[in-house]
Amino acid sequence: MSSVIAPGSTIGILGAGQLGRMLAISARQMGYRVAVFGGDRTSPCGQVSDTAWTGSYTDEDLLREFSTACDVVTYEFENIPALTAAAVSTDAPLRPGVELLRTAQNRFLEKTALAQLGLGTARFRMVSSAEELTAARDAFSGAVILKANTDGYDGKGQWSIGLDDDIAAIWKSTGLNEAIVEERISFEYELSVIGGRYADGTCSFFAPSLNHHENHILDVSISGATQVTAQIANEASEMTRAVLEHFDVVGVLCMELFLTTDGRLLVNEIAPRPHNSGHLTIEAYNCSQFELQLRTICNLPAVPLTRRAPAAAMANLLGQHLPEVWNPQPSKALSNVECHLHLYGKPDARANRKMGHLTLLHENAVMAENLVRELRGELCAANS
Repeated sequence: MSSVIAPGSTIGILGAGQLGRMLAISARQMGYRVAVFGGDRTSPCGQVSDTAWTGSYTDEDLLREFSTACDVVTYEFENIPALTAAAVSTDAPLRPGVELLRTAQNRFLEKTALAQLGLGTARFRMVSSAEELTAARDAFSGAVILKANTDGYDGKGQWSIGLDDDIAAIWKSTGLNEAIVEERISFEYELSVIGGRYADGTCSFFAPSLNHHENHILDVSISGATQVTAQIANEASEMTRAVLEHFDVVGVLCMELFLTTDGRLLVNEIAPRPHNSGHLTIEAYNCSQFELQLRTICNLPAVPLTRRAPAAAMANLLGQHLPEVWNPQPSKALSNVECHLHLYGKPDARANRKMGHLTLLHENAVMAENLVRELRGELCAANS
């Protein structure tokens, strides 16, 4: 049994973005100190941390300095070198562990592991030439998604390919030596499940969120949507449990899935950390995904996850939604007691950059989605 890492201890976070920021805020509220590696005190996470290390993930001396200052270390994104994670784990518990991190940052390893667990995925294969890509397209009914095998996120490193596309030109334009090809799925909707697992094997799950994307970036997530039936929610949670248990996870994991047009749940990908689609849990639940991450990695007591409202919706605020200099003016969004604004402290509002989000609680999921979209538009218009 792992010992409790009590408040007053130091939580180490690899990565200094908005997920680390929200984890740090939750940790500070619970009485923990926070150390962040990968960004200075002006980074989203560094702004709310006690100490920050700015340096390379390959700097062994700096990593040793960081890890020895921490009582437990976690990560806020998965594109961290596995060697970095392994080095840190020699000085402090790293949760979740290195094996899951290594698997999640390699699409082929990830899909292979999911298939070995008996979880459905789109058909996939690795390719290393235009000829192999052509053969994969033909084998997968002529419509495929080509993806960089590592380092892809928010649609980066992805190419949609149809029957009439010039395979040779596309392959050359990617500059890749190898890549993974996935069958394009016909689906009703996308959903995600966030679950946490404690050291004693106890698992907790938030209700699945129904997700809408724009330009491959999450736009709106809805919790409590009637399309996600109890049966689908239970099946998705059990699929997530299978991954948590297989990798002996201590921490939080998100599983993204498709509900196909013929009623099957297929896994798209996993993320061994809190997730954009789970930001609404900050207001919608008694325990957010970030508090759940802390409870699991620190071996605090498990608590039942209970909703504060029947439905909630979250809308991302991207760079194009906000002017370069943003000074919130009075608006319906800021006046609505059930609408909650989060900004991440990023100075440059570049297109498609995640700058913040809005969450709205409501009795009805359709109304929650409509209102959060309306309030986002009104809020941004009022400050443009």
